[in-house]
Amino acid sequence: MDQNLQFFVDQLPVVDVHEHHMPEVVLQRDVNLLQLFQQSYAGWTLSRPYCLPSEARDQDPMMAAAMPTTWESLLPYLEGCGSNAFVRNLVHAITELHGDGATEINSDNWMLIDQAVRNAHNREHWLQETLQRARVQTVITDDYTNPMLDPRKSLGAQYRSVMRINCLALGWHPTSADHNGNRAHELLSRLGCQPESFDDYLRGIGQLVDTMPSRGQVALKNALAYDRSIDFEEPDEGRARAAWGQLSPSPAQQKAFGDFVVDYLCQLAGERDIPMQLHLGTGIVRGSHPMLTAGLIERHPRTRFLLMHLAYPWSRDLLGMAFVYRNIWLDLTWSFLLSPSHFKLALHEAIDVLPDESRMMLGGDNWHVDETYGALQSARRYIAEVLQEKIDQKQFPLAIAQRLAKRILHDNAVEFFKL
Repeated sequence: MDQNLQFFVDQLPVVDVHEHHMPEVVLQRDVNLLQLFQQSYAGWTLSRPYCLPSEARDQDPMMAAAMPTTWESLLPYLEGCGSNAFVRNLVHAITELHGDGATEINSDNWMLIDQAVRNAHNREHWLQETLQRARVQTVITDDYTNPMLDPRKSLGAQYRSVMRINCLALGWHPTSADHNGNRAHELLSRLGCQPESFDDYLRGIGQLVDTMPSRGQVALKNALAYDRSIDFEEPDEGRARAAWGQLSPSPAQQKAFGDFVVDYLCQLAGERDIPMQLHLGTGIVRGSHPMLTAGLIERHPRTRFLLMHLAYPWSRDLLGMAFVYRNIWLDLTWSFLLSPSHFKLALHEAIDVLPDESRMMLGGDNWHVDETYGALQSARRYIAEVLQEKIDQKQFPLAIAQRLAKRILHDNAVEFFKL
C-alpha cells in the first residue's frame, strides 16, 4: 500500500456517529481487563446480550458485575475464540493502549496489562484522552438504558445522542416495555405528560421529538429489530387504537400499534428534518432483512434514513435499495468489526453503486472507549486498503481516494446530522 494514503487516512479527524457510551459504563473508574472483554463485542462470542423470542433472561450478561481478572477467565476469549474478528480487534486495541509494546495478551503479561487497564481507567480524563488519541471530534451515542439522555451534561461537550424509539412503538400500556426495559409512559412522564388516550399519547410523542434539541439529541433511533419484525406495514389506525390501554393486546394489534407509531415518527422526522437511524441485520434475524423496510422508506420520501451495519449479511440487497431510494444513507458501523473481509468487499461495491459520495459514515458502536479506539483504528486501515485497491485498479486517482476517505470519516456526518 502507498504509505502516503494510509498516513493521510490515519490523520483524518472523525465524527463517530454510533456509540453506546453510557455514563454508568464509560465513566467507570473500577475497570479491569476481564471487564473489557465482557462489555465488548468479544463478550458476544460467549453470551449474546439480547434474547430471541424463544428465550428469557433476567439480566443482560454484558452488565453483570465484573469479577477479578484471572488467566483462567481470559482463556475462553483468547484461546477459545482467539480467531474471532471481535476478539482480534479488542486484543489489538488493548495491547496498543495498555500493552507497553506487547502485541498479544498471554500468560506472562496479562497481570501487567490488567494493572495498566485499571490504572488508565482510574485517571479522570481517560475518556477524553483516548478520544483525542483516536482523533475523534464528535461522538453520537445511543444510551439504550436512557433514551432521553443529554450526554453533554455527563460525558462532555463533544457528545450528542440519539433517542431510541423502541419503547414508544410498544407503549400500548403503562407497563409495556422494550427489550431494554424502557417504558414509553415513564419517558413521557418526564415531560409532565400522562396520556389518558391514544391521541394524548401521540401528542406526547410529538413533544418528545420537539424537545430533542434541548437534550443534544440529533436523530431518532429505530432498533426494533431486537423486539419484533421490521416489516412496518401501511398504518392501520383502527387496529392501533384497539391496542391502546390493553395489558396484552393480540399479536396483530401489537404489530399494528408499532407500525402506526413508527410511521408517525417517520412523518415527524420528515417534517422536522431529523434523521431516522434504522438497525438492520442481526437481532431477531428472521425479521430484520433490509427489504422489509422498503415500504416504510417509500412512504416517507422526505425522511432521511440512516441504515445501519451494512445490513449484514444482506449488504448487496441494502446497496440495491440505496441506489433506488435516494433518502437512504449508510452507517458502516459494526460491519468491519464483525467481518473485515465482508466489509472490504461491500465497501468496494458501495463506492461503485451509491449515487454520490455523501452516503457513508461510521462509528465504533462500543461500550468502552478502549474498544472504540480499536474499532476506529481498524476502520481506517480497511478503508485505506480498499481505496488503495481502487487506485491500483485505475478506477480513480489518489485525489478522489483522499476526498472520499475524508467524507466517510468526517464530512458526511457533519452534513447529515447538521453538527
